[in-house]
Amino acid sequence: MTFWVYILASGRNGTLYIGQTDELSRRIWEHKQKLTPGFTSKYGVDQLVWMAEFPTRDEVKSRERQIKAWKRAWKLDLIEKDNPDWKDLYWDL
Repeated sequence: MTFWVYILASGRNGTLYIGQTDELSRRIWEHKQKLTPGFTSKYGVDQLVWMAEFPTRDEVKSRERQIKAWKRAWKLDLIEKDNPDWKDLYWDL
């Protein structure tokens, strides 16, 4: 099984959301459809701008907590390093 930590954005340099899942395409689709009331639905955060794969649930949870604790500038740098155009990566899954 594969586990993912991901970052969603409302747009370039917009509102960010960090999450983790074991079914990335399904989870991002749920965000895009606004199926769950909450932060991402309220603020229109549904563009997949960064993701990383991990072999265990413990590793993905640890990385998610680590990134959530970072300063915003560090999160933006992480996105810019792998996705400088802020392309919505969902369409390439």
